[in-house]
Amino acid sequence: MAIHQTAIIADNAIIPASCEIGANVIIGENVVLGENVKIVANAYLENCEIGDNTIIYPFASLGTAPQDLSYKGQKTKAVIGKDCIIKEYVTINRAAGDDGNITKVGNKCLFMASAHVAHNCVVEDEAIFANLATIGGHVHVGKGAFLGGMSVYHQNIRIGEYVIVSGFSAARMDIPPFAKVASAPAILHGPNVIGLKRRGFSKEEIQNIREAYKLIQARTTTLTNVVKQLEETYPNDKNVLRIAEFIKTSKRGIYLGRLNNLANDEV
Repeated sequence: MAIHQTAIIADNAIIPASCEIGANVIIGENVVLGENVKIVANAYLENCEIGDNTIIYPFASLGTAPQDLSYKGQKTKAVIGKDCIIKEYVTINRAAGDDGNITKVGNKCLFMASAHVAHNCVVEDEAIFANLATIGGHVHVGKGAFLGGMSVYHQNIRIGEYVIVSGFSAARMDIPPFAKVASAPAILHGPNVIGLKRRGFSKEEIQNIREAYKLIQARTTTLTNVVKQLEETYPNDKNVLRIAEFIKTSKRGIYLGRLNNLANDEV
């Protein structure tokens, strides 16, 4: 175990011998580190669990109390997965609410400098937060989503899997899976074609997602009817059905917007 002599570590912290703890790191109460975790100088941790091979950079602050006036010191925590990269000044708060609640981050996530994850959020595997991306409490971020720099998100919304949101955007409603979104307030610009290609989606899968979004944005009927059409037209396409299910279960509404460049996105 490599622990710098200036590090301050609580007696009940669990730290495997494979970990590396840098200068001036403070590890407070109720911290559990996985194997091969590396914490660079000046980071602060409390009330959190960190998965194997995760790297935490200077001045990151993890597991600290939520920015929620209703929080009264309940025993909550943040749980961060394996193989994550948490850059400078990132903040990930522990949960508010009842004892045992958690803020949860999946595996292989990247948080660039000064990104913020608020209390009770769920961030699924392989999500990327660019610099200063900020999500409010109880936000759910789907697998592989990319949140652009300085983008902000209202509490209690959902961001679907493999979404890409441009920098300086803002959202206060749900963003459906596989979408490309920009602006404040957010405008849906069809599917995230480049991202889907990179993730190994087939031409047929991307084309079906494209057609689904054309139908959604055409506004020739109600969203309820559109969902029914999607389910009837693509009964065996898990991706289109995922979009339909996401719309049906939305509590805050979803972003639509213009049909910008849908015809020009080549598969």
